[in-house]
Amino acid sequence: MIIETESLAKRYGRTDALVDLTMRVEPGEVFGFLGPNGAGKTTAVKLFLGLARPTRGGGTVLGAPLGDRAARRRIGYLPELFRYQPWLRAREVLELHGRLIGGGVDRSRKAIDRVLEDVGLGHRAADLVGGFSKGMQQRLGLAVALLGAPALVVLDEPTSALDPVGRADVRAIIRRARDAGTTVFLNSHLLTEVERVCDRVAIVDRGRVLAEGRLDDLLGAAAVRIRATDVPSDAMAALERFGRVAASDDGWLTISGIASSEIPDAVATIVAAGGRILAVDPGRATLEDRYFELIGGHGEGHAARGAR
Repeated sequence: MIIETESLAKRYGRTDALVDLTMRVEPGEVFGFLGPNGAGKTTAVKLFLGLARPTRGGGTVLGAPLGDRAARRRIGYLPELFRYQPWLRAREVLELHGRLIGGGVDRSRKAIDRVLEDVGLGHRAADLVGGFSKGMQQRLGLAVALLGAPALVVLDEPTSALDPVGRADVRAIIRRARDAGTTVFLNSHLLTEVERVCDRVAIVDRGRVLAEGRLDDLLGAAAVRIRATDVPSDAMAALERFGRVAASDDGWLTISGIASSEIPDAVATIVAAGGRILAVDPGRATLEDRYFELIGGHGEGHAARGAR
């Protein structure tokens, strides 16, 4: 297991930042960590990385106790707020971080140029960081996080400063890292980005996991639209066992509340009754729908009473 926690809690004075965080991140996946501002996400990341100590509970990262120094060498990290020395060149930033990591990390010019190329900064390797835009700074931060092919990469809002093209590039970078065997832990409030790139997600509030699992399992199918002809009335009645059925004049049947696993059975029911299937349009709730269902739409004010 890449990350595993059990009843992890952190208290700052009278404020509970984390209450009972129990979760697992599996090898080789992109894991989305979601919640409103103040839900305890940043505190959890600090505990994973050994930047803070838990008040109670515990866990492991890369099979070692939280904060283990050897394990930390195998983790790449992009914090939400970061600054690099403006008088350094992009390549020099990576050389510095390579020395800080140590442990046999390949710090050759070829390796550094390769990771800069991966994040779209290959042509700016010799440029001073002080002349970089915010989006270019974000790409440089990604390069630092990916340096040395870490086993785990923790990304805190990696697309917050990027335009749509840049966000698409970051999604491609994350997928390539996953395909190369790196586990990616993505802390983000951009739900559409998470939905596009993550394999599994956890939705947290006040330091507790409200839901965790694969996106398909969490979202399911809210409805399916089936265009069919020659559907007898008894088949329409049989479809009611899958959910609420509505028919339109243009030949579309809509079944609301159906589970994704039951869609093939609904289609088979129509075919068995003599109907002809012309099209199937499966739909499901969005991650935003599920998020607000769990959080309750209270946002920052809801979470600010407890965590940070």
